[in-house]
Amino acid sequence: MTVQEQLDNNLQLPVVAAPMFLISSPTMVVECCKNGVVGTFPALNQRTSEGFEEWLQQIQKELADYEAETAKKAAPYGVNLIVHRTNPRVQADLELCVKYKVPIIITSLGAVPDLVEAVHSYGGMVFHDVTNLRHAQKAAQAKVDGIIAVAGGAGGHAGTTNPFALIAEIRSFFDGTILLAGCMNNGSDVAALSMGADYAYMGTRFINTKESRAVEDYKQMIIDCGVNDVIYTPAVSGVPASFMKPSLEKAGFDMEALLKPGGVDFGSKLKPAEDEAKAWKTVWSAGQGCVGISDVPSIEGLIDRLKEEFSTTLTKQQNWLKKYS
Repeated sequence: MTVQEQLDNNLQLPVVAAPMFLISSPTMVVECCKNGVVGTFPALNQRTSEGFEEWLQQIQKELADYEAETAKKAAPYGVNLIVHRTNPRVQADLELCVKYKVPIIITSLGAVPDLVEAVHSYGGMVFHDVTNLRHAQKAAQAKVDGIIAVAGGAGGHAGTTNPFALIAEIRSFFDGTILLAGCMNNGSDVAALSMGADYAYMGTRFINTKESRAVEDYKQMIIDCGVNDVIYTPAVSGVPASFMKPSLEKAGFDMEALLKPGGVDFGSKLKPAEDEAKAWKTVWSAGQGCVGISDVPSIEGLIDRLKEEFSTTLTKQQNWLKKYS
């Protein structure tokens, strides 16, 4: 059975809610999975590996209870691991993922064949996020199951390439699963996956949900901001990422120095991530898709809306096909 078949059997919508630093939580993950989309979270959202293990236990118990009570199958969940030499927790967290047989592992900042083999040993899947062709090629060489194309306009550690071009480049050598990230806000966007991707990878839209751990001012800023309010800079964490200009200004950043290059270091900053967490608490990330967000629904309400929009758009596409075929 292919990766896509494994996922499709348990999904109600081809959507993965992206893992977001400080934002994603077990509650978000469980609500996503109960409503038919993949819920994910970064392992580093728990400050210790012990705490990370508690979250895994909580998620698995709540999903098992849901399935027992409703006789319905929940969507699979995933964990994001920062695979970088300066992350001191990566091996311990990977061992916990293997122990609990986490269905989907999302890797960032490094595609490692040994990690892929470890996850495949228990039947898990590995998706790797990339922002350019070189990183996508390395991911394919590592034999990952899926590549997450983080295109221009995405939130978090995003890229700058147009989604059509990025997907075309990846498809030229990779026949596995492709997930598309970048301004994916509604069901119509999800239906646009016909451009070549298999799943939508949605982050910013899920920040503005009731279950999100983002503070209310953060959610309101997303509503208030437009495309020109999102700045792409490495100044906050050393890795280029998209942040909202008002939060950068409020945090006292030198707006003229934001594009200076920085260094990647998840060692000193993640002991146990006080510096990184402090920065991301006051400087808020969002993609250019914030322009299409105007509310803060529950995850259940948001996914119900996505399903309706998705269905409506597919009907339109079918009508177009009849008209022009």
